[in-house]
Amino acid sequence: MASEKQTMIVGIDDSEHSVYALEWTLDHFFTNFASNPPFKLVVVHSKPSPISAVGLAGPGAAEVLPYVDLDLKRVAARVVEKAKEICVTKLVNDVVVEVVEGDARNVLCEAVEKHHASILVVGSHGYGAIKRAVLGSVSDYCAHHAHCTVTIVKKPKIKH
Repeated sequence: MASEKQTMIVGIDDSEHSVYALEWTLDHFFTNFASNPPFKLVVVHSKPSPISAVGLAGPGAAEVLPYVDLDLKRVAARVVEKAKEICVTKLVNDVVVEVVEGDARNVLCEAVEKHHASILVVGSHGYGAIKRAVLGSVSDYCAHHAHCTVTIVKKPKIKH
């Protein structure tokens, strides 16, 4: 009886850091195994809800929501298309790409549960302590709350 492959999830957004994390993952876990990769790959993009993107706005906010939603959908489509292109370029064709509405921290942790993932890969934006405290860190949250191994990929700084 053949055992089922473990699942690896890569969280991606429209940042160069998450693109780097996807490329790093493909290079280290999939490129040399084009015919039989060791993991099932699921790429997950978290699309914010229009209300969370607008925030607490005054009168007239309801009229703006459809335009914000359309823009968020365009961004999600662009992110998904880029992720698929990267996978094809790296000769990884067996990939599931999902767009889920919600906060990235929760979306990624829920994806781990849904897919019974053994590894979650996220990029690091390299925020300092203050910015992390104000904005929150998806990678920190996932490292503490995801029920699997979490790999945080940092893009190397360019040395001059």
